[in-house]
Amino acid sequence: MTRNLQPSGEPEAGEPESGEAFAVEGEDLPVLLERLLGESGGRTQKDLAAEAGISYPTLNAWMNRTRGTSRIDPERLRAMVEVFRRWGVSTTPREFFASVGRPVPGPSGDEREAQLLRLYRQLPESRQRALVKNAEAMLQLSRAT
Repeated sequence: MTRNLQPSGEPEAGEPESGEAFAVEGEDLPVLLERLLGESGGRTQKDLAAEAGISYPTLNAWMNRTRGTSRIDPERLRAMVEVFRRWGVSTTPREFFASVGRPVPGPSGDEREAQLLRLYRQLPESRQRALVKNAEAMLQLSRAT
């Protein structure tokens, strides 16, 4: 099993504490979901889809590997984490993002987003367009690494 640590050797925020389950190295999303559903006390894919706000055909396609998982909206991944946690299953956003081969995005606090929007609105239109292009480029780079 694998555990992600900060350079200081401490677990990153949202990581399980010692004694809790950790993501299995190389575990893709279908395997992760199957494992977590098995720990959820008889809950089904349909239950997960309904509670996470994902259509059942989409979730089922991910489980059957007939639809790719690398471009899943981060909010869908976070929604599944929250559903499993409500069901009493120990999991982290890191497990889900790792299972689709992506780094975990930083937290999106309302205050930080409001600050970013205030700054964006103060920029001239040409700088706003440049900022959006830069943000898109940063996102592409973070998906590639």
